[in-house]
Amino acid sequence: MKKLFLALTLLVFIGNRSLSQTDNYIKKPSLSFSFTLDDFNAASYINVHDLRDAVNNHQLTNFQTMGPGLSIGYLQGFSKHFDFEGALSLNSTDYPYHANDGSSLGNGNGLLMEADASVVGKMFSDQSIFTPFLKAGLGASYYKGYWGAFIPVGVGFQIKLTPDAFALLNWQYRIRATENTSDHFFYSVGIAGSIVERKKTKEIPAPPLPIVETPKDKDGDGVVDSLDDCPDIAGLKKFKGCPDADEDGIPDKDDKCPTVPGLARYNGCLIPDTDGDGVNNEEDKCPTIPGLARYQGCPIPDTDADGVNEEDDKCPSVPGVKENQGCPLVKNEIIQKIAYSAKNIFFASGSAKLLSKSYKALNEVAKILKENESLKLDVEGNTDNIGTREKNQLLSESRAKAVMTYLQTKGGIDEKRLEALGYGDSKPIATNKTAKGRAMNRRVDLKVKYF
Repeated sequence: MKKLFLALTLLVFIGNRSLSQTDNYIKKPSLSFSFTLDDFNAASYINVHDLRDAVNNHQLTNFQTMGPGLSIGYLQGFSKHFDFEGALSLNSTDYPYHANDGSSLGNGNGLLMEADASVVGKMFSDQSIFTPFLKAGLGASYYKGYWGAFIPVGVGFQIKLTPDAFALLNWQYRIRATENTSDHFFYSVGIAGSIVERKKTKEIPAPPLPIVETPKDKDGDGVVDSLDDCPDIAGLKKFKGCPDADEDGIPDKDDKCPTVPGLARYNGCLIPDTDGDGVNNEEDKCPTIPGLARYQGCPIPDTDADGVNEEDDKCPSVPGVKENQGCPLVKNEIIQKIAYSAKNIFFASGSAKLLSKSYKALNEVAKILKENESLKLDVEGNTDNIGTREKNQLLSESRAKAVMTYLQTKGGIDEKRLEALGYGDSKPIATNKTAKGRAMNRRVDLKVKYF
């Protein structure tokens, strides 16, 4: 078995690399003649038992129970990997199936005639020496006055003998398709050869070349002078013999900038940049005013026209002053009122709970914010240094949030205009060594600014 496997592998290897006729080899109309064997006994055995028992009991190789015969077939390829095959076979066999009236179709050997039409799918084309294939189709049978139908499916391989002759080996299982037929195995080995001759290509001798005078090419660029628009300067055929020094696809005779690659719509020159800002006119929204690429060639915008461009303006929609980064200056009167209110915000000792005496001051802050809708308020919580730094930080944040929450819920101020910040004991305004200093450091600062 190992020697057989190695031989088959060698045939496949050689078949893919030799005797090549054409990459699109399709089988020509051919006739085949084969010796055949019908085996009803093995099929019946497998239906009752199983394939393993059949192999162990040598049912598949019991040639004494097989019916010999001959077959003639017609083959023709319709693509590189698919052929049509029609075959007629005559076998002497004892048919095991019983007719509808109960009588046996066998009763001793008889002549079984079977015809089938199949599609053959090949692993390789006919240019290979060794080609495995699969086969499936439809078939009809006749035995002692009874007609039947079956479905043949099988495998096999062909071996290339000459460009148009093949040895064929085939194993089929023929499946019953009508009542008066039986499943059976069908084996065949034979030879097939083309019945048409290959077309031979006739070689027509070329007529003698006429004697033609060589046309002149003064500049030696491969374009004859009669077709050369620049006969004295070596150029390119695609430009009728004219050069293109900057290789921009525009011949020098039509190029206004022959040494700089450009565009045809600008006569071979680059896209202009009138204002010299590095953004060409086709992409520049302000072609006569120098600007920046990120603003499509325009200067940095100043929406509120306060002299501070939007990249530096903290209040881009409200006119302001440069000293306040483009935001307007908050009126001193408002700053003083807010600062006064901040000094009247009180909490329960060691807690973020607002005392009721803080409400008047907070309501005044809410009123100011409602009257000045462009203002934003930072609420900054601070503590003295009594206790751990972590607790002081948490307390300062909680008190700032308590003030912010009051202004939102009671004062009706949008939370987008408020920001709560806690600084713990990191920003003292007096010494923490005295009770008075620590009292001053326990505070909430309110700082107004523009959006």
